Amino acid sequence: MRATLIVHIVGGSVAILAGYVALYAVKGATVHRRSGMLFVYAMLAMAGLGAAIAAVGKTEGSVIAGVTTCYLVITGMTTVRRPAWWSARLDVGLMALAWVVSATSLTLGVVTAARPSGRMDGLPPFPFFMFGAVALLAAVGDVRMIRSGGVQGSSRLVRHLWRMCWALWIAAGSFFLGQADEIPAALRIPALLAVPALTPLVAMLYWLWRVRVRQSVRGLVARLRPAVTAQS
Repeated sequence: MRATLIVHIVGGSVAILAGYVALYAVKGATVHRRSGMLFVYAMLAMAGLGAAIAAVGKTEGSVIAGVTTCYLVITGMTTVRRPAWWSARLDVGLMALAWVVSATSLTLGVVTAARPSGRMDGLPPFPFFMFGAVALLAAVGDVRMIRSGGVQGSSRLVRHLWRMCWALWIAAGSFFLGQADEIPAALRIPALLAVPALTPLVAMLYWLWRVRVRQSVRGLVARLRPAVTAQS
């Protein structure tokens, strides 16, 4: 168990570092691709072992967090890198997993809220509802992707970006905020620790705006420009 815990910690550390590199590297470049794959492997090791440890300790919240993280990382990776001919079957299996995680997490949220203490495994209802909502959103996206036969263009980038960034946020938030007591006291400043913890979410919102919203606005302007010119 000690060796498993060490691998979990090392994997999490490597994942966070590789994730930040991929986040700021030029998208599609060699550094981005290599750091991204390192992030995937490290995150699967960290989250998978974390979920296994939590399952042995019967801490439902950590199991859900670990499984959700693995799911997001795998689906984020397969969005841009189709592994083999069995990818379609993998997509269906992961979609089913997302539905199960969503239903389980939302149910646990309701059960936790109904408890006199309002807590389960030391957690309030909100984390369960959050993971349940994220898994539900992802599952709906999986259904749409499977029905349409895949995703292309900006939709493909959006799917990849939000899933990878959310997984990185889970890891960064768990380390910088959830494990703040392990950080040296001199650096244990809430406002300071919140910066690296929230960076993945800020980056996610920026890239989603850049990929989806800005391109939509440019497309609208391009379509309106001939009409405006003709009226002039």
